[in-house]
Amino acid sequence: MSQDSTAVVTADAGRKLAGRRRREIVAVLLFSGGPIFESSIPLSVFGIDRQDAGVPRYRLLVCAGEDGPLRTTGGLELTAPYGLEAIARAGTVVVPAWRSITSPPPPEALDALRLAHEEGARIVGLCTGAFVLAAAGLLDGRPATTHWMYAPTLAKRYPSVHVDPRELFVDDGDVLTSAGTAAGIDLCLHIVRTDHGSEAAGALARRLVVPPRRTGGQERYLDRSLPEEIGADPLAEVVAWALEHLHEQFDVETLAARAYMSRRTFDRRFRSLTGSAPLQWLITQRVLQAQRLLETSDYSVDEVAGRCGFRSPVALRGHFRRQLGSSPAAYRSAYRARRPQADVAQVSEISSGPVPHQRTPQPHRAAAALAASGPTVTELYAPGRVMREHA
Repeated sequence: MSQDSTAVVTADAGRKLAGRRRREIVAVLLFSGGPIFESSIPLSVFGIDRQDAGVPRYRLLVCAGEDGPLRTTGGLELTAPYGLEAIARAGTVVVPAWRSITSPPPPEALDALRLAHEEGARIVGLCTGAFVLAAAGLLDGRPATTHWMYAPTLAKRYPSVHVDPRELFVDDGDVLTSAGTAAGIDLCLHIVRTDHGSEAAGALARRLVVPPRRTGGQERYLDRSLPEEIGADPLAEVVAWALEHLHEQFDVETLAARAYMSRRTFDRRFRSLTGSAPLQWLITQRVLQAQRLLETSDYSVDEVAGRCGFRSPVALRGHFRRQLGSSPAAYRSAYRARRPQADVAQVSEISSGPVPHQRTPQPHRAAAALAASGPTVTELYAPGRVMREHA
């Protein structure tokens, strides 16, 4: 290796080492039109001195990503004390939610992010801030997440980004992204945990009155709806029947027969309509039904499995954990812990009555449930994962 190339490598290593040393200096990059909640998360986590609680102090630099006053949602105007030049002093740069996924970020801000990353800074995108990181090329070839509503758009616009809509946050070392809105708190707590350990992160979580770690991902919050026009497809009738009979044990062969199609033709038609295989959709619908029963009844996990068409509680637990990142029992406990006590007391009244029964879905409404296997759900099943036909 020549002396010149050795000098370049040494300089690069020095810049990255300096970046690691400066990680307690956090720059938050704000833009006009950004939502105030996401913008306030890093300010609250990194901008308040909580050394009395055992949380090491960060130094916060609030930076304007563009000229002029920054108008947030609700009309509130902010004046950032620093500009883009201050990013060069930070070892951690946080980009809260971007104002619009259809609006390109300012080129000057993208240049500043690229330079900071090249010099060893840790780059963090909260919610739709991932779109800013992607526009800067910082997510190319990397795993990332964003708000579930915009995950398909991010994946389509930046195909080199490995978008995972399941996760609350993704830590890829020097580039980190979070899911929507409140998931930014989870990621910021994770950063504190990475920098200073679980004890400091736990102390901070207590001050913020939030769990130090949330189990599961954002799948439980997904909106499964599809456009109304899909209701015109003949398969909508089959979907309506399937949703009405989730408590029964039937398989995809049954659905194909009801559609008067061969299994192969049915699979092809279903996949072309939804982007996913019918077996994936069926399992997801059973898991969603189990989720509803766990929230609204006192049925045991074994009973929930039977009422959702799973052949055994083991099958329910396996699929539930794969899709929601939690066991059924743990999910119920966490859900009830968040509910008012009066609401919990009403659950026994629901479970003491007859088997919960959905209104017969109209074809155009039933077809909306096909979205459970849309772009965000397809990724719940890793390539090569084997799913048993008889769940």
